[in-house]
Amino acid sequence: MSDSPWTDRIVGARMTVDQQFSSRIADSQFSNQQWSLIMTATEFEIEDPDDPDSARLVADTEQVEQVIPELENVPSGGMGAMGGPGPGAGNQDGSSSGGVFDSIMGALGLGDDGGDDHAEKRRAAERLAQEYAEELQSHLESEGRWQSVRKAAADE
Repeated sequence: MSDSPWTDRIVGARMTVDQQFSSRIADSQFSNQQWSLIMTATEFEIEDPDDPDSARLVADTEQVEQVIPELENVPSGGMGAMGGPGPGAGNQDGSSSGGVFDSIMGALGLGDDGGDDHAEKRRAAERLAQEYAEELQSHLESEGRWQSVRKAAADE
């Protein structure tokens, strides 16, 4: 849906909300670079665009699952994101950052696959993306633009 006319109408609003939402990202477990990756996998839809009372902007995070493993390859904030300790120096929680041994163990099914961590990151990314969608809708409403965007989505 990202090529639809209604999404073209909200580009400027998204830029404004991106700036406003940056403090929320700073308070999250994701770095700005990780958030950008999450957002590339997130589409926005308007549920019930024909109904002015129940229409709402939602984040379609179906594709986020595919970028979660890639988040490990993107700086996660803190010192590492600012030129601090590099690969092999350990994660912020003091654990090892992986490496060849962990990769081999994982491939053999003998290591911790990070499944719980993966699922938690996915859930956190989905929650944050939906918060962003709500903030974006609120911004559009405060600017008096929500109804025209909703109508454009309904006309598709």
